[in-house]
Amino acid sequence: MASQRRALCVGINHFKNLPNATLQGCVNDAHDMQSLLSAKLGFSAADITVLADAQATKATIMSKLQGMVADAKAGKLNYLVFSLSSHGTQVPDLSGDEPDRADEAFCPHDLIAVGGNWDPAHIITDDELHDLFVQLPANVLLEVYLDTCHSGTGLKALDLAADRRPRYLPPPTLAGFLALDGRRPRGLRHTLSAKALSHNILWAACRSDQTSADAHIAGGWHGAFTYFFCKEMMSGGNLLARKDVLTKVRADLVAGHYNQTPQLEADATNRNTTLA
Repeated sequence: MASQRRALCVGINHFKNLPNATLQGCVNDAHDMQSLLSAKLGFSAADITVLADAQATKATIMSKLQGMVADAKAGKLNYLVFSLSSHGTQVPDLSGDEPDRADEAFCPHDLIAVGGNWDPAHIITDDELHDLFVQLPANVLLEVYLDTCHSGTGLKALDLAADRRPRYLPPPTLAGFLALDGRRPRGLRHTLSAKALSHNILWAACRSDQTSADAHIAGGWHGAFTYFFCKEMMSGGNLLARKDVLTKVRADLVAGHYNQTPQLEADATNRNTTLA
């Protein structure tokens, strides 16, 4: 019988048009998630697609996600996983559904600016993910992992230490930054909860007013959240409930003096059960 699960793991260290925005741990994150899904969660190699750096353009990421959603709507899949490690940023709210607010956005390899803002053809917004994921049938479980920053306003001095860097890009111009300064993006929590959270689960590396760390840990570069999440999931023989994994990961980050508090958005049933 064909597997009914599918995963897309994306990690972007290098940005085609922004060499100064380079990160170091995002590709490792994608492979760490791939290993976790294979070792602990019953995914075969054929179930998992990894997109790294130049492979991870907006068009390719969205095409892969659209294919997963189409297969789920056709009854071929009942569990989808999407992990993304990259820079987060903010863009003006163009849909008008949240007056005086910014939209959360995620940076693909081909990110580029146009007219003082990020080019919509080369950035992924939370509205776009909403419009795609809202199509999923109620019997399909979607689990999303975002190891990106949601906003740069929570930046603390320690985030600029030699062994870590925030995964956040401000708008590309001063005018663009000032237009959004002080505004909070709605965040993907709003996106996924547009339909009942009973089949949408979001793991976010930090609160909406914090930055997530690209950090040197245990001899290599990783997203701090992804590293500790995979560490806790891989330790021991039995899987923990999601809420217990969250507690352990938060404790690991506090012990490492990271200025980020991971978030888990899920209904009570999914918070209290293990991953699928």
